[in-house]
Amino acid sequence: MLHLFHLTQDKNVSLQKQLREQIASAIMNGNIPPDVPLPSSRKLAKLLDIARNTVVLAYEHLLDDGYLIARERRGYFVNPDMLHNQAAEQAEPLTGDDQRFDWQQRFKIHPSEQININKALDWQRYQYPFIYGQFDEKIFPAVNWRECCRDAVSDSAVSDWASDSLDHDDPRLIEQIRTRLLPRRGIWASPEQILVTVGAQLSLYLLVQLLLDKHSTLGLEDPGYVDIRNIAKLHGCQMKPLPIDQDGLMIGDQLSDCDLIYTTPSHQCPTAVTMPLARRYELLNRACSDDFLIIEDDYESETNFDNKPNPALKSLDKSDRVIYIGSLSKTLAPGLRLGYVVASEPLIKEARALRRLMIRHPASNNQRAAAMFLERGYYDALIMNINRNYRTRWRAVDEALSRYLPGSHEAPNFGGSCYWVRCPDNLDTAELKQRAIDESIIIEPGHIHFYHDDGPKNFIRLGFSSISTDRIEPGIKKLAELINNMTTV
Repeated sequence: MLHLFHLTQDKNVSLQKQLREQIASAIMNGNIPPDVPLPSSRKLAKLLDIARNTVVLAYEHLLDDGYLIARERRGYFVNPDMLHNQAAEQAEPLTGDDQRFDWQQRFKIHPSEQININKALDWQRYQYPFIYGQFDEKIFPAVNWRECCRDAVSDSAVSDWASDSLDHDDPRLIEQIRTRLLPRRGIWASPEQILVTVGAQLSLYLLVQLLLDKHSTLGLEDPGYVDIRNIAKLHGCQMKPLPIDQDGLMIGDQLSDCDLIYTTPSHQCPTAVTMPLARRYELLNRACSDDFLIIEDDYESETNFDNKPNPALKSLDKSDRVIYIGSLSKTLAPGLRLGYVVASEPLIKEARALRRLMIRHPASNNQRAAAMFLERGYYDALIMNINRNYRTRWRAVDEALSRYLPGSHEAPNFGGSCYWVRCPDNLDTAELKQRAIDESIIIEPGHIHFYHDDGPKNFIRLGFSSISTDRIEPGIKKLAELINNMTTV
């Protein structure tokens, strides 16, 4: 039996937790006979070279969880009730390809075949991770977040959120979004105008399904956000790429045949340019005259290096045509998957009903933890810390690009966490990405953001949210050397 347990000195997982999980796994896998007692705590502790109290606590936890039963003077045994619901082994497993169902013939859509942004999951091991959209664990207030998560599972908190909420969100989180987050963007909304989502992607999926069909046209910034393009493709609507310039989405007659336009005015994705106030008014006026709706994805609005940021489109909207999407991914943590939609009550009502059919609502415990994080001022302190660190990195990237790749960029004038860099015209940045990996550099080729497959191949996006300031200059220097070697004949 002892060969089933292999404990390691992992600083992130206690010996007791390792032992508890391994015993539970052995029980569920049928590796421990129900009629054989487990080793005594003294014997197992000696054989594993750990403290006896570690084994005692592990056994007690397993007893409380129902994995073990205690028999007087005989010790601990596997609880046979834990095994009653286990599926019996299949006596004659299927063999041979002729018995396998051909799933491909049944799929109506193939989302897996879409071209998506791919990010290295092990980006932390690279020396120069110019990766976009990942958080910096040195900035993240882990102690404060743990406090909120712990308090969110207290007895009183659990009684609030653990019951079936049907399609409702945590009222405390809604209140924080309404009174703390939205006013910063000049937006005032009632609770009935706010819906919590599992990130911006769910927000976009709900809106596309509610507002578009095969007869509708969605206007998209080009280059633009990949996920909205892929979501729209699944729903079969018409799509129209819309050009951008140094001020973001260009306004003109090309918008007139759109039913819905998606735009990222605060930090255009992926170029990071900001739409000025005059153009925002021009877009709103055009929406009224040409009768289209606007999805405003307020991309990275919190990462602001300007004391007087432009107000959100939603705050300027007098005709109720703007649908506002916000997210905590770029500030709190991308893995938390919390976002929100702000729109007219009729739209939120339908979006809530549609969300109920998909997920009911985002996990209530996460909503409550996020609400506490906002209530206690931790989010405000985090934003200040992010902006302080990002501003330093922003300048470091600007200086390094100006020195080693002059003329390749324009520094974003509002904030954000990335630079859009134009490389020499004859450079294929997909190949550059592979060569950069060999030098422990992560970059993101920009061609995926262009609507047409034959779009430019010489752009890259350099994120700086996850790289320390001291590594920016040497990383860009090495990247510039690679580019020069690839383009010098």
